Amino acid sequence: MPESITTSQFDAEVLDSETPVIVDFWAEWCGPCRAVSPILEQIAEERADELRVVKVNIDEEPELQQRYGILSIPTILLFQGGEPKAAAVGAQPKRMLERSLGLAEEAQAS
Repeated sequence: MPESITTSQFDAEVLDSETPVIVDFWAEWCGPCRAVSPILEQIAEERADELRVVKVNIDEEPELQQRYGILSIPTILLFQGGEPKAAAVGAQPKRMLERSLGLAEEAQAS
C-alpha cells in the first residue's frame, strides 16, 4: 500500500529519490480518488522494483498542493530526477493511467 507523506518528508522521499516516484494528490472526501487508489496500489505492486508510489493528502498538506498547482484531484504526478515528468488528472482506468504517466509499453513505442 502506498505510504502517505508530509510536506517535511517530500523532498527526501520524492525529489531526492534515485527511483521514479508516483505521487497521488488526493483527499478523503474525494470519490474519484478512492476509485483510483486500488489501481495505484496495483501499479505499485507490479512495478515495485522500478518505482515507488506515495500519497499526499491535500487537506493535510496544502503547501504541496500550492507548490505543484494542484487544482483538481486526483492528480497523479510522476517525478523523476527531482522533477515532475508526467501527469494524470482524474480517475482513469489502469491502462489509460499508465499511458498518461508514460509507463505503458504502447506509450513508449509511439
